[in-house]
Amino acid sequence: MDTNSPSPVPAAGDLRGRFLLPAAGVRGVYVRLAGSWRELLSHAAYPSGATALLGEAVAAAALFTSHVKVDGRLSVQLRASGPLRSLFAECTAAGTVRGIARLEDGADAPRAPSQLGEDTLLAVTVENPGLDPREPLRYQSLVALGGAESLAEAFEDYFRQSEQLPTRLLLAADGEHAAGLMLQKLPGEEGDADAWNRVGALFETLGEAELLATPPRLLVHRLFHEEDPQLLEEHAVAFGCSCSVERVEGMLRSLGEEEFRAAAAATGQVDVRCEFCGREYHFPLDRIGVLFGSPAQPNAPAPERLQ
Repeated sequence: MDTNSPSPVPAAGDLRGRFLLPAAGVRGVYVRLAGSWRELLSHAAYPSGATALLGEAVAAAALFTSHVKVDGRLSVQLRASGPLRSLFAECTAAGTVRGIARLEDGADAPRAPSQLGEDTLLAVTVENPGLDPREPLRYQSLVALGGAESLAEAFEDYFRQSEQLPTRLLLAADGEHAAGLMLQKLPGEEGDADAWNRVGALFETLGEAELLATPPRLLVHRLFHEEDPQLLEEHAVAFGCSCSVERVEGMLRSLGEEEFRAAAAATGQVDVRCEFCGREYHFPLDRIGVLFGSPAQPNAPAPERLQ
């Protein structure tokens, strides 16, 4: 587990959990975010389409972290060349979430992934600790978008193909909440002959508005009470960012001393703001010796431009 991820301090109702429908041979996961989602949104102003798409991605990352074995972090990443340039959503094993979207100036994101452009890439990445803490183990899977009209539809197809198990998924988000519910047939469990069809019909009655408005335990009971659901576990979720002085210093070292001096020329320091959480980091020129192992030379001429 990433020791840089803070323990979650959840707002009321921010949680993810797992449950079983034993007679039907079905497992499920759910997530509902309120305060953590609003805190994430407080660091950027997104139009409605991007807000919905980012919220669905954050909910998906939290769902999948409960569904698969994750000891570090799981991210959902989307890259495109249209109005939505990129989107990143992450959930850690500790239960912290963060996310960001980048758009063309004045643009909004379409809700349907199929409208993002033919070159759009959607990936799910799991990063677990390795034997060397500086070298985590990364596993990445690309998700085919095809004609998907929603992120949920794209992920349903992905799980059906990658795990070869029937899967149902609903994601939703607005300016107040982000939520998700996922059902999957248990491997090797048949249930009764009509089990999956019956559960699927109940799932079809669920809409985005009800998913966003209803606490998960109540939602599971309301939908599946005739299947005697068993709640397995719940975990708190909170907004959290893994930025740190050490990580920003590493980024500055990767840019090089010349670019650092150029960036600091106007004000005598380099200012870095984390786009995820808004935290600001300030590095004056006299930190050059610490960063690059050379003495500070505040009067040295700076390059004409950033390299």
